[in-house]
Amino acid sequence: MTNHSTAIRLAADVGGTFTDVVLEAGHQLITLKVPTDVANPEQGILRGVQQVLSNSGHKLEQVNSFIHGTTLATNALIERKGATTALITTEGFRDSLEIGYENRFDQYDLMIEKPQTLVPRHLRLTITERMNVLGQVLRELDEDAVRALVPKLNKANIEAVAVGLLHSYANPAHERKIRDILQQEGCQAEISLSSEVCPEVREYERLMTSVCNAYVQPLMARYLRALQAALGANGFQAPLFLMTSGGGMTTLESAIRFPIRLVESGPSGGAVLASKIAQSTHEDRVLSFDMGGTTAKICLIDHFKPRTARNFEIARAARFRKGSGMPVRIPVVEMIEIGAGGGSIAHVDSMGRLAIGPKSAGSQPGPACYQRGGDFATVTDADVVLGKIDANAFAQGTMQLDVAASESAISKDVASPLDIQLKDAAFGMSEMVEENMANAARIHSVEHGSDLAKSTMIAFGGAGPLHAVRLAEKLNIKRIIIPANSSVGSALGFLWAPMAYELIRSRYMTLNGFDAVVANELFDDLAREAVSIVSSGAPDAELKHVRTAFMRYVGQGHEIEVPVPNRALGPHDRQLLTESYETLYRKLYGRTIPERDIEIMSWALVVSANSTQVTTCSDELDKVPAKITSKRMAFSTNERAYTEMPVYWRPDMVPGASFDGPAMVAEAQTTTFVTAQYCGYIDAQANLVLQRKES
Repeated sequence: MTNHSTAIRLAADVGGTFTDVVLEAGHQLITLKVPTDVANPEQGILRGVQQVLSNSGHKLEQVNSFIHGTTLATNALIERKGATTALITTEGFRDSLEIGYENRFDQYDLMIEKPQTLVPRHLRLTITERMNVLGQVLRELDEDAVRALVPKLNKANIEAVAVGLLHSYANPAHERKIRDILQQEGCQAEISLSSEVCPEVREYERLMTSVCNAYVQPLMARYLRALQAALGANGFQAPLFLMTSGGGMTTLESAIRFPIRLVESGPSGGAVLASKIAQSTHEDRVLSFDMGGTTAKICLIDHFKPRTARNFEIARAARFRKGSGMPVRIPVVEMIEIGAGGGSIAHVDSMGRLAIGPKSAGSQPGPACYQRGGDFATVTDADVVLGKIDANAFAQGTMQLDVAASESAISKDVASPLDIQLKDAAFGMSEMVEENMANAARIHSVEHGSDLAKSTMIAFGGAGPLHAVRLAEKLNIKRIIIPANSSVGSALGFLWAPMAYELIRSRYMTLNGFDAVVANELFDDLAREAVSIVSSGAPDAELKHVRTAFMRYVGQGHEIEVPVPNRALGPHDRQLLTESYETLYRKLYGRTIPERDIEIMSWALVVSANSTQVTTCSDELDKVPAKITSKRMAFSTNERAYTEMPVYWRPDMVPGASFDGPAMVAEAQTTTFVTAQYCGYIDAQANLVLQRKES
């Protein structure tokens, strides 16, 4: 896909079940999956790193960079296992976190329970002060009241403090003064300012983002510093970078300050990989499908770019229900994530229905077949019983799976309660998890006006290739691409990600009162901060600046994103911004509103280092029959019975090697299960391409 340099790079993605490690050294690429060490994830990473280095013949001191993504922040928020956190806010606004949007995520649930708040009411503390929307001081900060809070914070053993004052995005002076006073008075807690974490309008989201950042900051700071120390103790001397939710890399210190930006770091790496594969294969419309051991992630990619958003909801209490989680405002690759992975646990509910997830067996104790004490029936156990997974060759033969344990768990949890045969129970589990994922994909595509039948699926993750074809059948997708080394797709994506940082700041302005001087000063401030972060990770790279403004007609409630020229702005740009806004507004809504002034709510800047160029190549190949390596009994979705299927060993398949389904394409860390409706071949870039048969 690209020209490789001689640099040695490492990437590690810590998932809920497995930790994926990739080493790239020139044209050499070594991948590995090791079980995630839940108690000490940095030790699990280190074991994986040492193993790939041993396999490659390199030493840790030779590595030029390390890129890391983790679910630790996400899991802490979902499981409510973060720091004891306090909130300091403007007098009269302590209950904003609970009031939220003043609505219910399920209007008809009379017994509805709102998600538990991260900060209980007695730790939401108020201070006398007030700014107006323009950042002008209406009431001075009561500094003595701030000093009086320190004994209360220390007595409550507060580990983190979020400071979120009204309109602090317009003037951060009071928030900064509070931090100075707390530190001078001996407060030992980590302090997050909303004016730094999320300097934007909309009080509830700003407070929630700041609280979430504070809640995970001590945990993430300890973890990242422990990882840095563990690597350094073994000879690592190069920079450690973190993958952000927006699909770019950032520095270690930036990640420690703003860990909320890491909540979707692993999945965003998968989206980066899928976008690069899409570009190299000329696929304009793509559905990215990433299925691991704990969750499945689905993302839409148009014109080689994953869809992005400024809003993200963490830990939804009700499945697919908007408003049931914690809304944060961070740059994020837009995707839908559901509890559907290899470790998802199957059960029969009180109404006698088969259900899968969202609870997962994780890496400890794991599926029943792992022989680590797990006795719940999981999707992986169903795949073992159905013959999709070779129990003797799992994880490159390093883990011997217990087929009898899988059969016993499925019989206990599914087959006996439903009074059906074992094979039907396993097949039902597989069908159910695929239908859950298909339903999530349908919802996501409808929300974005996308026709999945016209899309190509790019599937990866440890369990993605096992379920991709059947999922594609349910979604009427005709073409599937399984990249090389797909089982560690997110970690591979880290190696493709650019060094990048995005900043956004609210500064109200109407186009009738457009002030180019103020806009230029704001962009200069944003550029100084973003460039300092990106340059520290890519000191010699040429930097790209992308500017946007979030605009709306006066009186409207939501904005659209409008490009802003990357140069000094002048009074004449008022007309340019007006025309750009109206063009985009007409494209979205079919009309404009004449004689209505337009307001700018926020300004954004993305600074990125130029990423490696993707090389495309022709897919015109002479097709030759692939060589069958072995045959295995597996459950056929067409015949609803076990049949003998050919197995192809992917590393031995040359470009042009082709075959017909039903079949299985095995590789070191995963297997692609192909139904009778599809045929496949290896393309010129070593991708496995599956095409639906015309008949």
